[in-house]
Amino acid sequence: MDDVKALLAPLPHHLPVCPNTRLILVAIRRMGAHGLADARAAHLFIAAFGEGFRRPLILMRALMADLAAVAADTIAIAPCCCARMTAAEQALVAILARVETAPEGARLLLADLLSTRRVDGVLASAAAVAACFADEGRPISR
Repeated sequence: MDDVKALLAPLPHHLPVCPNTRLILVAIRRMGAHGLADARAAHLFIAAFGEGFRRPLILMRALMADLAAVAADTIAIAPCCCARMTAAEQALVAILARVETAPEGARLLLADLLSTRRVDGVLASAAAVAACFADEGRPISR
């Protein structure tokens, strides 16, 4: 039993149930591991959004670039094939899910994740991604 707990420690959270949130998670993992121009991440957005894929893809790329530029420490992401989430991935999903309804809570989570107090630019990028997904009929939920 202790062996199982040791294996699950780096990936403490279950995958999100919402397909829109899973799309975000896979995009985070693909772009985080393979760069902002990852073709598979772009293909996921084309498949999900059709002809209107450009706006969500560009906003997602901007969010990932902002996260990388502002983060004071590394953000742990799991490989795409993992059936569980890291604590950092769970925090990102929670931020995107609540940035429109509870912006102060999202700000605090983001400040903790990035280990810095100045998160306004990244929070604006997260809000743009969440609003874009909602505009396209794909709201992000936990």
